[in-house]
Amino acid sequence: MRILVRLSGDLSTKARNTRKRFTTRLVENLSYALESHHEDFEIERRWSRLSVRVDDPAAAETCARVFGVQSVSPVDRYHWKGLDDLVAHAAERFGDSVEGRTFAVRARRGGHDVESIPFTSADIERDLGTALLDRSEGVDLTQPEATVSIEVRSGHADLFTEILPGPGGLPLGVEGKALSLVSGGFDSAVASWLMLKRGLSLDYLFFNLGGLAHEVGVLRVMKVVADRWSYGDRPRLVSIDLRPAVESMRETVTPRYWQVVLKRLMFLAASELTRRSPYAALVTGEAVGQVSSQTLQNLAVISPASELPVLRPLIGFNKEEIVDLSRHIGTFELSAAVGEYCAILPRNPATHAKLRVIGDEERKVDLDLLSQAVETRRTIDLRELDVAAIGATTLEVERVPADATVLDLRERSAFDSWHYPGALFFDYGQALRGYGSFRKDTRYLLYCEVGLKSAHLAELMQRDGFEAHHIRGGVRQLRSSLEPAGGGSGR
Repeated sequence: MRILVRLSGDLSTKARNTRKRFTTRLVENLSYALESHHEDFEIERRWSRLSVRVDDPAAAETCARVFGVQSVSPVDRYHWKGLDDLVAHAAERFGDSVEGRTFAVRARRGGHDVESIPFTSADIERDLGTALLDRSEGVDLTQPEATVSIEVRSGHADLFTEILPGPGGLPLGVEGKALSLVSGGFDSAVASWLMLKRGLSLDYLFFNLGGLAHEVGVLRVMKVVADRWSYGDRPRLVSIDLRPAVESMRETVTPRYWQVVLKRLMFLAASELTRRSPYAALVTGEAVGQVSSQTLQNLAVISPASELPVLRPLIGFNKEEIVDLSRHIGTFELSAAVGEYCAILPRNPATHAKLRVIGDEERKVDLDLLSQAVETRRTIDLRELDVAAIGATTLEVERVPADATVLDLRERSAFDSWHYPGALFFDYGQALRGYGSFRKDTRYLLYCEVGLKSAHLAELMQRDGFEAHHIRGGVRQLRSSLEPAGGGSGR
């Protein structure tokens, strides 16, 4: 079979030499995508189209995930002898498609020798429309129920009815390399995808605040972005354990400034890392006003901590728009399970921090711990990562064991609103500092808002010899696991 690949409109606006260079990169990326999933293929290059010969019908969906591709269509190629011959073949080919439906015919001629074709697009549309009329419910050029299409070149024509939209944009890699800060939640994965769409090659930087389970969740999310969308590249994820620096921050910085100082610490660490690599910018998933640290004033205070430009592709997005895009990308379910790490949110966070005040607060932190964290970073090749082999299986359970002591690590107000029957309230910070005094002959089940704080504490407790597990996905998963008669709506 053949697949017709249409180039993004972004390529058509480029100067001739730039367009050639971008198209060459697109062909390379498309070849990479097809090699990843399909065996034999051949790509025929044209000025505004690519034609792919391949045996696997699923290759069309693969091509539709390559940046720089506007759309794709599985086509039947026919070598015509004249207009009557082409119309007769197309009428037979499209008869079932228009049966009992309104329809439209779309024809297009192309090629450097288009003038050698002895009929026009209008001729094809008129004659084929007439040939199909008796099998249809009539012609509707505005909102047809079926559209049949022909693209004619000298000697052959491609016939199709299906158009799969591609991501458009620019071929991945034509605009240089950047480092994207990721948390595993909806925002950072979508922001990364949008920058890939603009031709950036990305590596990813993850600041581990929640232990093994948090890192595993992020790897699962970014593995999807790497495998489904990063054709033509080998993205890496750099994992930095920021917990020692964060503990220093919690002990020394005024709580209402924690969020702003934390973001600046991340930018400082990223800047130290980028001095050693050819990155041209940082990418974040921040949007104006989405959370307290993302007010315009706070963003203005945070940005100077980066030595590189900070790209914020989601800056004007609503949360619903971000979530909808995550569904298209394929990260929605995984990001919903990861959420955002919520253990460093003070009761009254600053929304209009001043740079001078934040500078004074930041100087209280032991920045040597930040440098040590960068030095001990781990780098993971996402292409090579075996996602089935990663996981926090010893930490996670789906239901509460019958003999478990259940600890609720959420805010007191959330606990008072609803908690698992018999659960005990524990302040997360106090639990981190005091779990060593817990009984070791007891099985513990922990839960929190989204499953990150509980996973972190369960990991620490297991390392110290406790039998501790947590509910992946947090309180929502816990509530959904309760049987209707299990008293889940009570306290």
